[in-house]
Amino acid sequence: MPQLEVDGATLTYDDEGPRDGGGVPLVFVHGWTANRHRWDHQVAHFSEKRRVVRFDLRGHGESGGAGVQTVEELAKDLIALLDHLKIERFVLVGHSMGGMISQTIALSHPERVERLVLVNSIARMTFSRGRGLLMAASTLVPFKLFVATNIQRAFAPGYPRDEIRAYIKSSADTPREVVMTLYGAMRAFDVLDRVGEIQAPTLMIHGYHDIQLPVQQMLRMAKAYPDATVRILDAGHELPVEKPAELTAAIDAFVG
Repeated sequence: MPQLEVDGATLTYDDEGPRDGGGVPLVFVHGWTANRHRWDHQVAHFSEKRRVVRFDLRGHGESGGAGVQTVEELAKDLIALLDHLKIERFVLVGHSMGGMISQTIALSHPERVERLVLVNSIARMTFSRGRGLLMAASTLVPFKLFVATNIQRAFAPGYPRDEIRAYIKSSADTPREVVMTLYGAMRAFDVLDRVGEIQAPTLMIHGYHDIQLPVQQMLRMAKAYPDATVRILDAGHELPVEKPAELTAAIDAFVG
């Protein structure tokens, strides 16, 4: 289990697949309170034929480190890891907050991003006044209830409850300081006015039933991209585990 020390954090990562496979490496970036195993299905598929990198964000999974105030700081962690691995050019696949990190890198290092895949992600979190007040109030409830509520509503209706409970437990294992600090970082994230600068071909895959980051907000973002392909699947916010085979096939068709 390789690790890298980066700016006060210990990043745990996987670097799999043939170095001489077809195409540039794929880099998978998970979301808030998740870990690198969200991508198990996709990594198992792609690592048979090309290099694949995934990692636990600081403070998540098997990585150490405190939370940070901005998404840009998380993007710097990933660039440090890719520099360490001597990966100059890559395809970024980001889920939710991981998609925010991926867009940040596409803007700050455009020459390194060959293609971009955004899974259940947006460029700006926009809410009605009522929804914003509700979200702010939710931070005042006990931590485990806050996590449980957010993870429960991330899945489409009908998803197995036992599996949801397992994801809730895993998310609640993320340190409270990390969870709450990055919650604020996501709410402050806003690159919507800049995504027109992203020239890399981009695939946006979203769940129709996503109420965490509603599909309407993704479509608003897609209109601003110079080269975007949109796919909407019958799922909620957790596409990597709700529809793993469909997501893998869509990514494969896009990068293959």
